[in-house]
Amino acid sequence: MKGWNRSRTKKMLCRLMGDRTGGVMMEYVILAVLIAAAVVVAVAMFGKTIVGMFDVAGKGATTRHSEAKSTLEETRSTQDADADKAKEYHDSMHE
Repeated sequence: MKGWNRSRTKKMLCRLMGDRTGGVMMEYVILAVLIAAAVVVAVAMFGKTIVGMFDVAGKGATTRHSEAKSTLEETRSTQDADADKAKEYHDSMHE
């Protein structure tokens, strides 16, 4: 009878104080979702530039140096165009 009473009291206290079972796991899930969202935004903003940089590095590591130079120039022009778009967007948001 004594054990049953403690168990019942414990259950009541858990209900009153709020049971935090799984609370830590939920914090990790929220953190993972935020990191995934940041990665998606970064890839959306810098995806073309990153692909171009890897392409330049790959061609530069082989004997195709002239192709690497032209790819580098294309990547730089893409970076400049993306930077201009970002600046226009930023300016339009703050008007």
